[in-house]
Amino acid sequence: MKNILFVASEGVPFIKTGGLADVVGSLPKCIDKRYFDIRVVLPKYSCIRQDLKDKMKYRTHFYMDYNWRSEYVGVLEAKVDGITYYFIDNESMFSGYKIYSDNVLDEITKFAFFDKAALSALPLIGFRPDIIHCHDWQTGLVPVYLKERFQGNEFFRGIKTIMTIHNLKFQGKWNVKDVKNITGLPDYFFTPDKLEAYKDANLLKGGLVYADAITTVSPTYAEEIKTPFYGEGLDGLLNARANSLRGILNGIDYEDFNPTTDKNIVAPYDIKNFRKEKVKNKRALQEELGLDVDDKKFMIGIVSRLTDQKGFDLIAYIMDELCQEDVQIVVLGTGEERYENMFRHFDWKYNKKVSANIYYSDALSHKIYAASDAFLMPSLFEPCGLSQLMSLRYGTVPIVRETGGLKDTVQAYNEYESTGTGFSFKNYNAHEMLATIRYAKYIFYQKKREWNKMVDRAMAADFSWNVSARSYQEMYDWLIG
Repeated sequence: MKNILFVASEGVPFIKTGGLADVVGSLPKCIDKRYFDIRVVLPKYSCIRQDLKDKMKYRTHFYMDYNWRSEYVGVLEAKVDGITYYFIDNESMFSGYKIYSDNVLDEITKFAFFDKAALSALPLIGFRPDIIHCHDWQTGLVPVYLKERFQGNEFFRGIKTIMTIHNLKFQGKWNVKDVKNITGLPDYFFTPDKLEAYKDANLLKGGLVYADAITTVSPTYAEEIKTPFYGEGLDGLLNARANSLRGILNGIDYEDFNPTTDKNIVAPYDIKNFRKEKVKNKRALQEELGLDVDDKKFMIGIVSRLTDQKGFDLIAYIMDELCQEDVQIVVLGTGEERYENMFRHFDWKYNKKVSANIYYSDALSHKIYAASDAFLMPSLFEPCGLSQLMSLRYGTVPIVRETGGLKDTVQAYNEYESTGTGFSFKNYNAHEMLATIRYAKYIFYQKKREWNKMVDRAMAADFSWNVSARSYQEMYDWLIG
């Protein structure tokens, strides 16, 4: 039996702000239990829901030298879906009504504490991992501490580490003096070949330098981040470590996202009957949102954070032009004020064509995936992306830009060979996007049989976690040897 420990700042079902939590919650369930004992350690945030806190049982506590003080570390344990979760407890570090704050120094202080505490707790809970699998910058100090102060202890010798980059944009950067103080790491670690980057200390960089293997969440993103445009200042390091870097696609939970059993939609459907049943969801959503009720309208769905990264500057540029056409646009999400207001404006101006829902609702997101004909996702960069996987699952044809995981998961339609599961465009250009939307609309209206065959292929594609889990298992085996 091989022991794997996930260390992360969030994980479903306990706490979630984004896709990272889905990976941490879903992947362990799909790893083969006959060969791997996989456990997860998370911070015990005070904002975790009470019913979930009630599942946690006290395991142990100790005091740890940290930031020139002796800090309390409590360890709790919970079992959910056959997975053991540990929680690092310290009121002063993990209180607050949100899990992340905008104060970078506070964030670095609490996650450096978490990394050191997670390692220190292992001998006391009696779990010795063969591999510690770290996720994003919040866990970047785990490989560093492991090399720096835990190697001397027999228990820790030979433990391997993996660093997974979910989004390279976030790195945990602050001035060297403060970080040295907080972490207690000696000068030796703050050089350009280790934690220092452009005069700052960089926690993600530390993890990438010291981890035994590096992964990211799609094969294309693994290639892109070795270039200056996508590399966020770390492309040199990622090129140097190219032999240790691989991209493994995220999956989605095929139980949660299943048009056959989805309780949120009025008409369940599957690959056999979608031609008759799927449209009933469109009618219901048109009615619910006050749009023109018309089966023939080409409905485009958007479920997203409304930020630059997601390509909303392109949408803003052509929105007026797009609204002149025979389409309906349904938007769900929150984000930058200018994009929230842009969609509110078009909702007001083209009331029967545009529905702007500037909030987040899980139930409405499922309805949009089921009701729409196409799903628009023109990201500037997209490490993996989950929305396009959900839309494929629901037979809603994605229109995406060829970047990161979007390029790996959406096969562009080829009308001569009758292949593909969606539409894509290459350059980050508003009119190239508009031309692609128009082409999709043309196929939808003029070549309905071709469109339906595309929906067939989309729904038959398998992006469940089981596929990703096999790739992770191969990597674990390779690393342990």
